[in-house]
Amino acid sequence: MKKLLFILGSFLLSLNTYAAMNVNKIDPPFWYTGMKNPELQLMVYGEGIGNASVSVNYPGVSLSSTVKLESNNYLLVYLHLDKEVKPGKLPLTFTIGKKKLVKEYELKARSKKGCEHKGFDASDALYLLMLDRFANGNPDNDNIPGMSPYKVDRNDPNARHGGDLTGIEQHLDYFEDLGVTALWFTPVLENNMEGGSYHGYATTDYYKVDPRFGTNEEYRQLIAKSHERGIKIVMDMIFNHCGVEHPWIKDMPSKDFFNNPDHEKNFVQTSFKLTPHVDPYASKYDFDQMNNGWFVTVMPDLNQKNPHVYRYLVQNSFWWIEYANIDGIRMDTYPYADYDAMSNWMKELNEEYPNYNTVGETWVTEPAYTAWWQKDSKLSAPQNSNLKTVMDFSFFDKINTAKNEQTETWFKGLDRVYNSFVYDFLYPNPTSVLAFIENHDTDRFLGEGSNLAMLKQASTLLLTTRRIPQLYYGTEIMMNGVKSKSDGYVRKDFPGGWAGDKENALTAEGRTKLQNECYNFYKTLLNWRKGNDVIGKGSMTQFMVQNGVYAYARQYEGKTVFIMLNGTDKETTLPLTFYKEILKDKVQGKDILTGKIINLNGELKMAPRESLVIEL
Repeated sequence: MKKLLFILGSFLLSLNTYAAMNVNKIDPPFWYTGMKNPELQLMVYGEGIGNASVSVNYPGVSLSSTVKLESNNYLLVYLHLDKEVKPGKLPLTFTIGKKKLVKEYELKARSKKGCEHKGFDASDALYLLMLDRFANGNPDNDNIPGMSPYKVDRNDPNARHGGDLTGIEQHLDYFEDLGVTALWFTPVLENNMEGGSYHGYATTDYYKVDPRFGTNEEYRQLIAKSHERGIKIVMDMIFNHCGVEHPWIKDMPSKDFFNNPDHEKNFVQTSFKLTPHVDPYASKYDFDQMNNGWFVTVMPDLNQKNPHVYRYLVQNSFWWIEYANIDGIRMDTYPYADYDAMSNWMKELNEEYPNYNTVGETWVTEPAYTAWWQKDSKLSAPQNSNLKTVMDFSFFDKINTAKNEQTETWFKGLDRVYNSFVYDFLYPNPTSVLAFIENHDTDRFLGEGSNLAMLKQASTLLLTTRRIPQLYYGTEIMMNGVKSKSDGYVRKDFPGGWAGDKENALTAEGRTKLQNECYNFYKTLLNWRKGNDVIGKGSMTQFMVQNGVYAYARQYEGKTVFIMLNGTDKETTLPLTFYKEILKDKVQGKDILTGKIINLNGELKMAPRESLVIEL
């Protein structure tokens, strides 16, 4: 009797086990042949799939290993793809006992070689925009049934407003006319979070565009149409954390997928102080809190030290490059993730895509800290971050302090910027540093004001100095706002992006006289610098502040552009003998901002806060 019960129990267990076997999803959804790294990780989702064994039968593909995780609802399958493997449908056979389940997995041909993917550089001008806040091209995707509760309310600065990919596509003429050469969107991936996570920094599906923005195919289509106009697309990614509604939190594959996984009992938040990376006296406590603490309660900290998590993230970045043909990556919260893992990721990416570019958010205002993170930095040797581009928070800090000061020869006004550039010797590649005067996480440069002369001066500097410049949407029409009211007040809707808007700044007719003056300033400067090797590739010579004026030259293959900025609220006159080594025997030059001829004999009188960009 006992034997009979045992057999019956085993039989029922077998039936239950098989009944639970299912494949709901595989990440990545397909892959590409011809990649340098022959290893492919498949993350298989499905109730009870962890009990399965796996076999493959496809020429050029072999099974390297399977990894059973703590949750029975995941299975990691590692495949080896030979160099000669052909595109096609690869059958994956999952077996439990005598039962089998076959899933076809597609291998696709790459559209171009890795070396043919070109990144952004100093010849580009990036335009950062928040998708939810620029233009609503398809109101039908504002409310998606079945998603976590959220509201669409343009009167609430922290709710979703309805901007989407279609809205961007409908206004590509605007970006082309303005003269920007690359668009950087805040994250486009699914954020199925309660409240809607309009900003996009709480990912819940790494392979799916948020349906309120559009579809994966619409994203690809937008990129292709942007490329037709000479506009690149930079994708915002986040390896440090995901959203708390991600399936990995609801059903953890393994606890070591996350740092501090017992968050409900013992929540650990990051200190947001990034100095332990470089501090020779840093305590282990401070480093661990900064590196392993969660960003906020709704953004769990991913453990990139886990090789399976690491491989998942690396493949995800490669997949979007191959699938969508993105032209660059901006990596959010870069120093918060594991250093070694991020360094290895950048090494792999640089090997697969040698002409590509990634910029990491490194939010500390000291140049030495920022330079420490750049690829081949002697400051961090023998470590190497392999990160080509870093963000210049020192420039941001100095220009935003300078705008409230009169420029003097000792650390006031634009002399702060001069002294910031002095430390460019710390960078292995100063040309591959991304500068900005504002972004989606800061106050608008104008604050709550409308000082156009000040904005023009800061932007002239931004767009002509030896950096990769990044603009923030709406600056060209003098949008303002401060974070003290709410993040949403520095992320306002672009006027004219919604049907029925009383203002439409997307057209010259819809802009005010002052807005058009601002827009035309940017249009002139951006279109002039487009394809201009003096700015994109040229050397830089800067002069100490004289009579309130900060001046510098950009030079390339015999061509010279001389920039002069009066950093005071009063008229100033200065002898041009200061700049003889640049001006030489030139008696005049053309100011590209106004088209006026500038007399370069003797001395030059400059109006308050005047900016000159003089072609010699």
